[in-house]
Parts: sequence; C-alpha cells; structure tokens
Amino acid sequence: MKLFNTMTMKKEEFVPIEPGKVRMYTCGPTVYNYIHVGNARPIIMFDVLRRYLEYRGYAVTFVQNFTDVDDKIINRANEEGISSAQVAEKYIEEYFRDAKALGVRPATIHPKATENIPNILEMVQTLVDKGYAYPVGGDVYYRTGKFEGYGKLSHQPLEELQAGARIDVNDGKENPMDFALWKAAKPGEPAWDSPWGKGRPGWHIECSAMSNRYLGKTIDLHCGGQDLAFPHHENEIAQSEAANGCRFVNYWVHNGFINIDNKKMSKSLGNFFTVREAAAAYGYHTIRMFMLMSHYRSPLNYSGEILLQAQNALERVKTAYDNLKFLMENGADGEMTAAERAFADSLGKYRERFIEDMDDDFNTADAISVIFELVREANTVTAGTPTRAVAGAAFALLDELQGVLGLIYDDQPAEDDALKEQVEALIQARQQARAEKNWAEADRIRDALKDMGIVLMDTKQGVQWKKA
Repeated sequence: MKLFNTMTMKKEEFVPIEPGKVRMYTCGPTVYNYIHVGNARPIIMFDVLRRYLEYRGYAVTFVQNFTDVDDKIINRANEEGISSAQVAEKYIEEYFRDAKALGVRPATIHPKATENIPNILEMVQTLVDKGYAYPVGGDVYYRTGKFEGYGKLSHQPLEELQAGARIDVNDGKENPMDFALWKAAKPGEPAWDSPWGKGRPGWHIECSAMSNRYLGKTIDLHCGGQDLAFPHHENEIAQSEAANGCRFVNYWVHNGFINIDNKKMSKSLGNFFTVREAAAAYGYHTIRMFMLMSHYRSPLNYSGEILLQAQNALERVKTAYDNLKFLMENGADGEMTAAERAFADSLGKYRERFIEDMDDDFNTADAISVIFELVREANTVTAGTPTRAVAGAAFALLDELQGVLGLIYDDQPAEDDALKEQVEALIQARQQARAEKNWAEADRIRDALKDMGIVLMDTKQGVQWKKA
C-alpha cells in the first residue's frame, strides 16, 4: 500500500512502526457549531482509510480529538448566555449525531483538550526546560527560531513563512512567528492553574499532548485537512519533536479543499453549508458517496448537480444490493448455469482491482468504479430467474467491497417488528386485490403504504419494499 506523504511530497510504501498495528491520529472539530460539508470531508475520508487498513488486516488505534476550549467556543458561549463547557458538550453531541448519520464509526478514543490539561502542562514545562519556550506575563510562547526543522511540512523556510503569514502582534514575543503554548487567563474565560498563573492551552499544544498520551512519541499516520498543514501541523511537529527528541509522525496525509464557485468552503468566508442543510436536501448517504467519488487529495466542487449524480450512483448500488439479497434468499435452487459459473469464477478479479486501486494512495474514486462494473455485470447475469448460488456469490462480494467504503448502512434505529408485520400484511392484501383485479383497492393500499413512508418495488422476483 502506498500513501502520498505531505512531508516528502511523494507516494511512499506504508510500513507501520509495529507490524500489524497502526497508530493513527486525526484532528477533530473545534466544537462551537454544527459541522459543515467541508468538515465532513476529512471525517468521512479518514473513516474509510481506517476501515481499509482494518480490511487489510491491521489493528488500528484511531484517535480523533475534540478541541473543547477555544476563542470561538468562548464567543459562542457569550452569544448564547451559557458556559463554554455547555457549548462544547452541545456541539460534541451534535457532531456524533451527524457522524453516525454519515456512516462514520466512532474513533477508538475521542479525547477532549479539557480532559488532558495535566499532560499539556507537562509538555509545555518540558519545552520551557529545554529552552524551546519562554513565559511572558502569564503567557508561554514557543521559540520557532530555535527549532531547526520549522517549515519542513509546509516546505518553506522560516523566513518565507514569517514574511507571508498573518502574525498576531504581541510586544512580549521574541519573534513575531512565535506561537502560544499557554494563554494567560482573561476575565470570564475558563482557566486552569499552571506554573505561570491561571490560563488555558493554545490550540496546537493540545493535539501534541493528546497524541503523545494515547499513541506514543512517534506515530504512523497523522491526517487532516490541507488547511491544517500550516500552521497547526507544522507547530505540532515543532512541539512534539522538540519535547520528545524524536520524529513525531511517519506519514502525513492531507485531504483537499471543498470549493463553492472555486473558493474554499469555510465558516470564515460565510460560503458554507452545514451537513444538516445538505442532508435535508440530498440525504446523509449521498454526502458520503459524493466525498468518495473523488480522490481525497483533489479539490472537490460542491454543487446540487454533482450531489444528484452521487445520489443516483448510490441508488444504483443500493438497488443491485437489495435485488441480489432478495435473489439469494428467493432465487431458484439447483446448480449454476455455465454463464453463471463463469461469472462466479470471475468475481475474484473485482476484489483484486479494488485492492489495487485502494493500495494506490487510497483511490476511492477508482475503487467505486470497480463496484459499478461489478453491479453492471451482476445485473446482467441475474436477470430472469437466476440461481440462489450465483446471486449469493455476487451479493457476498458486493457486500464486502461496499462495506469497506461504508456505502450502505442503517443510520436509523432497527426496524420495528410491528411495522414490518403491518407492511407485509398490507402488501399481501394488495397482491390479493390485484389477483382479483380490484385495482381501486390495490391503489388504495399502495397509497396507504406511501403515506407510511414505504416505497414498493414490483420486480420480476416479486414485490420488495423499503423506507423512503
């Protein structure tokens, strides 16, 4: 398997530190609002990367943090007249609601910055002791000029970064590029005791401390959006490597931006849609498909037309999935025909091509193309009256491959048994009415089912149904 490493700017063979095990960290959201579609891209893409690593046999320890203390959270708390902790808890809960609906599995660990203050203080103190940080009036700043490799992830020397970056001017800083590890307390803000007085952590140190605590000094994979490479990830490297005296991350993986009218989608520009707004129009499953139909490093343009294409593409896969499952359970018994046997014998090539595409820098777009080819061939072979055996073989492979990408999943509670019985009884009554040529009654039952949110599908193999 090869991944594009932002540090080296090339594809590299993925070799974990410990054979068979992967330590993976992804920067999670700052919880002051609902996640927007731009936030959803790394959440979905790195959920799939984790799934694929597990599919390939690795035991993955996946850490995704929550930044639950930050200026934006404090501002939102002041706007809503509640505490910062209440704001954070509210939007963490809303994050999990959206993530589940997007088919994203919970991380192995979801640490919060506020639960790791002792670890953060310990790392800041180590940096002060080593001369990489200095206190000024209750703040503590990192000396970027002392860290020899600063700029190696963004591939720019310190002088160029200093000239091009937006710098927070502070008379206490030794260098305009120095960044805060610890911020002195301000009235009305959450604060913790420290050797430098009451205050709270800077954003960058939080991830360094949490990664170090839960995954160790050197980790295999660090993932995030392209916009985090500088300054956030650059600063994480400087902090972690200065404090621990060793390499921080072996592979840096960054996803591309989502654009609207060729401009990056972001809250600061105001050109964003929350996941809930997009899902209300197109559905959560469609958003996931939309993300996976493009290579993770490519810029992705958000538009209704493209989302509709994703919706239709996903529906083709779902329809084939449902049909094959039905045929597996209700198809003809007996031996496969010669054509069916030839198709069943060829199924392995789809798995091989799927793995080949995913091994080539996690190429979900090409992997989905393989699934479409499998669906098309399976539809052709199982038209008419196929055997249960061939339908079962095709269903098993389709279920396996789509499961790696998480395309088909239930984001609702388990089907209520009473509802299921009611629907099946109504379908049977409708079939009886049709057999008696009582078309008015058959139509009435179909309309009643429609009002219940049930869609009927009349197929050659019988009536199937699903929730709208």
